[in-house]
Amino acid sequence: MNTANQNLSMQNKVVLISGASSGIGEAIARHLAAKGARVVLGARRTDRLEIIKQDIIAKGGAAAVFSLDVTDAENFKAFAAFALQTFGSVDVMVNNAGVMPLSMLNQYKVNEWHQMIDVNIKGVLHGIAAALPHFEANNSGQFINITSVGDRWVGPTSSVYSATKFAVRALSDGLRQEVSDKIRVTVVAPGATESELANGISDPELRKAAVEQFRLNTLPAEAIARAAAFAIEQPEDVDVNELVVRPTAQKSF
Repeated sequence: MNTANQNLSMQNKVVLISGASSGIGEAIARHLAAKGARVVLGARRTDRLEIIKQDIIAKGGAAAVFSLDVTDAENFKAFAAFALQTFGSVDVMVNNAGVMPLSMLNQYKVNEWHQMIDVNIKGVLHGIAAALPHFEANNSGQFINITSVGDRWVGPTSSVYSATKFAVRALSDGLRQEVSDKIRVTVVAPGATESELANGISDPELRKAAVEQFRLNTLPAEAIARAAAFAIEQPEDVDVNELVVRPTAQKSF
């Protein structure tokens, strides 16, 4: 497919993005909007979303903002309904919102375990439940589920985080097999990427170690945005199931 056709394939698609206020979600929103998609930005930090929206519009793009808590299933359904009302369709759901408060299991940070389950797993399920009825009604649509290389690797401190990402990878493959041949499901698994994820580690020493050991060589968030765009721009009969995107220097996990 040539570049012109790729741009046409993105033109006017309505793309919903959770966790769009920073990092990978923000980069996906900006990149897809620049390619002609109409993006619906969801996150709790609506002040930040408004800044991104205005910047996209100033550059000739189309964007809308919605206050989204991915742990609330009804709020997520309202997000999809808002996209339909605002732009007339729901074409792509990017389940991007995630948290990563790493810790050793014997620190018993049960509340943080629950937070990861609520955001990283239930949040994706809520996104599926919100968008799938629209996709099935139109017999068309695509899920882009952002996981992590942690969806296939686990190490000390990442047990619960990796478990949530393994779960999303499993959910995505099951969903792919259950839906019609016109609905696509893609997992994008980033390696170390510039984001705010490490800020969620509550133990200051562990947070420092995570940054120094695992985040020395990081991808710009735009690299993951390009991967998402690649999957969306494929012909309708091509389903890119998984994309693993690491910094070249990231070798051990």
